[in-house]
Amino acid sequence: MSLAQRVLLTWVFTLVFLIMLVLKLDGKVTVFIASSAISTQSPSSDTFLPTTSTISILSLSSLQVQWNWFLIFLPIWVFDGILILMLAIKMAGRCKPGYDPRNGSPDLRLRGWYLTAMLLKLGFCLTLCAKLERLADVKLTFVCIPLWTMLMGALVELGLNIFPERREA
Repeated sequence: MSLAQRVLLTWVFTLVFLIMLVLKLDGKVTVFIASSAISTQSPSSDTFLPTTSTISILSLSSLQVQWNWFLIFLPIWVFDGILILMLAIKMAGRCKPGYDPRNGSPDLRLRGWYLTAMLLKLGFCLTLCAKLERLADVKLTFVCIPLWTMLMGALVELGLNIFPERREA
């Protein structure tokens, strides 16, 4: 896949994810506005007399769909799946006959790190969605452990690229 195709694919999946995220968060704001509009009725009236603005807000909130967080993160997972598949194919290409492993040993280590980073990102997204959907009662500290591990590994990789080891022969 060329660089232009990868950039375009990244932009499309990021745009779809952000649109879905905004729609999910906007739905929560609309429901919050509707509940606050109901609670602002005068305490002296025993019956609920809806005003025109309250009716329009209530009809908007009833049209909101409660989206699952796993559905919101679906574009991210599809994109990660494509990247993991591409990495696996490139790593499996090293197993073909006639490939000289001495020439590409750092390349395999780097691709292994990329695969590990993608799996850590996938683990972070899964645990974050499980926490947001309240499927598991997990502290936020434990949710962020895969993310922190990935960021620490990226710092180590950056340090190794900035300060390469000296080879004096």
